[in-house]
Amino acid sequence: MELKLQRRFLGRGYTIGSLSIDGAYFCDTLEDADRGLTQAMPAEEIRRRKVAHETAIPTGTYRVTVNLSPAKRRMLPRLLDVPGFSGILIHRGNTKNDSSGCILVGENKVKGKDLNSTQYEIRLVDVLTATQERGEAIRMEIVSSG
Repeated sequence: MELKLQRRFLGRGYTIGSLSIDGAYFCDTLEDADRGLTQAMPAEEIRRRKVAHETAIPTGTYRVTVNLSPAKRRMLPRLLDVPGFSGILIHRGNTKNDSSGCILVGENKVKGKDLNSTQYEIRLVDVLTATQERGEAIRMEIVSSG
């Protein structure tokens, strides 16, 4: 299964995007500020540009698994091997303060916010869990418009 996050608006301290599953639009996303990081950058460069808990992960392609998040106490999608970051999840949340580097899912109907995020998290977890249980790989590509 292929997920694609297209970052489409870089706001003041936050990033709005669109998440698609196998080419079909699924929902909007909210992340921390895009600081121009890429998966191909040296780790030293990522560390230099990163602001802890306020930086979106590097653009690139990542493997995704669904497993139990000890912090959130529920099954969530986790991006693997993100350079300069750890514990990157896709989960519900409404503002950049809920992100801390993670990707929030929902509807961007209010400037700088994601709404109705719980229903999108539940649907995404269901789809990805079924895919994982069938033994299919899940990958996520993150690209930026700007």
